[in-house]
This record gives sequence, C-alpha cells and structure tokens, in this order.
Amino acid sequence: MAESESKKVIKLVPEYLLKKRKTYQAIKATQAKLALLEKRKVSKGKPLKFRRLEDFLKDSHKRHRDETRMRRTDLRPAAPLPPEKNKLAFVVRIREIKGVSPKVMKVIQMMRLRKIFSGTFVKINKTSMAMMKMAEPYVAWGFPNLKSVRELILKRGQTRINRRRVPLTDNALIEQHMGKTGIICLEDLIHEIYSVGKNFRAANNFLLPFKLSVARHAARDKAGLLKDLGNPGFRATDINSIIRLLN
Repeated sequence: MAESESKKVIKLVPEYLLKKRKTYQAIKATQAKLALLEKRKVSKGKPLKFRRLEDFLKDSHKRHRDETRMRRTDLRPAAPLPPEKNKLAFVVRIREIKGVSPKVMKVIQMMRLRKIFSGTFVKINKTSMAMMKMAEPYVAWGFPNLKSVRELILKRGQTRINRRRVPLTDNALIEQHMGKTGIICLEDLIHEIYSVGKNFRAANNFLLPFKLSVARHAARDKAGLLKDLGNPGFRATDINSIIRLLN
C-alpha cells in the first residue's frame, strides 16, 4: 500500500496543447530562417570585383598609347578623302575597347559600336574619316558593294519600336515609319543606304547596329583574336569578305 502511494503520477499533456506548441515552434523556425536570409542579403551588397595590378597597368598603357597616337595624328596633315564614287563605308568593331582613351570611347559610342562584332553604315566625309582614323586600332572599315548591303539588311536588319527590337520583315512597318521620306519598302531602304541619298541619315538611324556573329570554332591566335578577320583599319573592298564571314 505504501509502495503504490510513493509512486509519482505522470501528468498527461492534452493533445491540443501539443499541436499548439508544434505550430509555434514551426513559426519561430521560419521567422529565424527569413531573418537570417535578410541579414545575408543586406551584408552581401554588391559583389566585390577583384582586379589584379596587371589589369590596371594594361589599361593605363592602352590609354597612354591612344593619347600618343591621337596627338601624332593631329600633327600630321589630314588624309585625303577617297574617290567620289565611294560615298558609303561599313564599319565593324573587331577589338575589345576595355581601358581605351575616353576620346576613343566617345567616338566608338557615336558610331554605335558598343558591342564587339557590331557594324554600322557611315557616310564618307571629312568628319567621319577623322572619327574612323581615331578608332582605327579597334575597327575595320571599307567600301561595301550592293550585294553586301542587301544581305546585311535582309538578314540582320532590325529597328526599335516601343523599346523592342523588331526585324525588318514587313514593308507596311517600313512605310509606317519611313513613308514621310519616300521609303516604303525594303528595296527603297537598300537603295537609299547604298546610294547615300538625301535621306541617308534618317534611313541609317532607322536601322539598329547590325549584330554580326562569329563561328563557334573559328581559329584564334594567342591573344584570342580571330585570325580570319586580319588586322583592323582600312580594308577597302576587302570589307566585303569580312561581311560574308560574319553575316
């Protein structure tokens, strides 16, 4: 009798209370996890970009080389304009412009060559010749023929409408936006660009810079540059072979 009274009675916990505790613990665990993620997000901020000293020296050397080249160019007499029959040039960027002189960067942006292997048409005049001379180590330019102009516009011609890139596949679209200048179809646009007519500027601004492509397994040299493209600078009619290679 005394032994039974000495035994402690275990109090049972109601089931609803156990469920309530379990739910409370799950809520607390979720809140702790969210707080930890938020703390990591705040402490992380922008990723730290590590650059070696060699990169700064390389950029500084490239900038100094551009400034020296432009200073020497200013002292030389201006290059003569090409024959009058060559009124149109096609410029394609084939080199990286990281670390170049601000003047060179501005010229390349004015020619709308912000991405490598992008190309645009340029009207030949004294100003454009000076611009291409300034950006010569990073671009290749020359005189395209009618076949190259036609293939570029038909295959890669695009315009921007409502902040979207739209391919030029519909003559109604061209007539809607360029009808005021007398350009109502692709053939009119090609003719205006190739002949450098009075509405060349409007037609060229209507076209976005051409995004050219490179073969995945194209041969490259030790510096990672394409061997088939050759050196940058003036390429005369050889620019047509570059257009065939990249188009």
